[in-house]
Amino acid sequence: MRRSHILVGLTFCSIIFLSVQLYFLSNVVGRKDSEVNTNNKKNMKQQAYENIKTFLATCNSHKIPVILIDPLVLASIVNVSEKLSEKTCRFLCTGDRLTTFGAINNNWGPEWQDIVSEMTKKGFSTTMFTTRDPRLVTVDSVSSPSVPAHVLLQRQDHTIHLVIFYERPGNYLWHAPIRWRRTSPQTGEIRLKFGDSAGAYDKMEIVGVTIDNIAMLVPHNPSVFLNQIPHSKFLECNHKRAKDFYAKYPRDSTPEAVLFRKEARDVLTRGKIVLDQLGVRFWMSSGTCLGWFRQCDIIPYGMDVDLGIWIKDYNPKLIAWFKMSGFHLEHLFGKVSDSFQLSFVYGSVKLDLFFFYEEADHMWNGGTQAKTGGKFKYYFPKFTLCWTEFLELKIRIPCETRDYIEANYGKNWFEPVKKWDWKKSPPNVVKIGQWNKDELDDVIQMFDVH
Repeated sequence: MRRSHILVGLTFCSIIFLSVQLYFLSNVVGRKDSEVNTNNKKNMKQQAYENIKTFLATCNSHKIPVILIDPLVLASIVNVSEKLSEKTCRFLCTGDRLTTFGAINNNWGPEWQDIVSEMTKKGFSTTMFTTRDPRLVTVDSVSSPSVPAHVLLQRQDHTIHLVIFYERPGNYLWHAPIRWRRTSPQTGEIRLKFGDSAGAYDKMEIVGVTIDNIAMLVPHNPSVFLNQIPHSKFLECNHKRAKDFYAKYPRDSTPEAVLFRKEARDVLTRGKIVLDQLGVRFWMSSGTCLGWFRQCDIIPYGMDVDLGIWIKDYNPKLIAWFKMSGFHLEHLFGKVSDSFQLSFVYGSVKLDLFFFYEEADHMWNGGTQAKTGGKFKYYFPKFTLCWTEFLELKIRIPCETRDYIEANYGKNWFEPVKKWDWKKSPPNVVKIGQWNKDELDDVIQMFDVH
């Protein structure tokens, strides 16, 4: 009995001892760990602030303007009514290990080498990424000199990413993707916010502000710039493919072909202006898309311009705005809820607007045979939209361009086909029936354009 009492006592004392140890570990040691983590965060924020301050001072000393384009910081200053400089390190010290700036190439000459050299002397590890200058690439000259594309500047646990933007003939800003090499430094857990792909942005007005007591430049309307980032992916036309195409099928230089290319570009430009003013997203479709993908040019025997539009983006003002811009409505097929299609004429060139409908696993647009009331569907795999430059215009194309082209033209899209039956030739077309007789007057409307 006495022995059992001793065991109970020892057990009780052990429990008390363990409880004291657990309390000590959780409240004393844990507090110290928490203090260490807090101090580390403070140090990292301070390091970021000092890095940004040093970087901007260096750029200013070389008279190179750089623009704050970091999405996290820009988002934090949107809709802030009070002065951005009142509290030190409120906006720039986000705790993020990366801060992104941009520079426009017009202001980025040989001085960049001096800036990189000076930053290296100040304790930064520096990495420069280059790219071929796309503005000098053509079908006739598929190579071009290298130009700076991205600069990474790292000191301790914070990195500054400088994105070099180039002004392109289509009156927009473009940056290259980052081409990682084996010798490139690893950014660890840091994910760069620009450079996974090439990007295209509207030209922006720049204003000077003071953020956290540091003077810098930012987009005049940060929200507009931020909204472009998720949709900025850019695909360059494949000039080597175009060169190979013209080596096999020489470019048509007859007066008729030259005139059509000129007039088709004019129609494309005017159509783009109307749709941009309405805020309607569109992309090059059908033969116009094939011309870009295959030969970086208008197909002269196509005799029209083809654009795609999501039906969800349709604006009821669209027809009136096209008419006010000098276009004549030639026909209206289908209805907004089913197989909608519009065709306009400007001069001697037709502009077809195909409206696309999205299903769970595919996209489609409709076709209507005016003589019979026959209904057709063109099936496409799901696709997203990217930017490209075509005939010095910034314009959209399906990102999954090859899949889109092969759906519409098959595997032999590289070979020119001058005889094309829209009801039979496309591999993705299916006749799905007829319009009801009582609908015909509404779904088949033809207009005299002369």
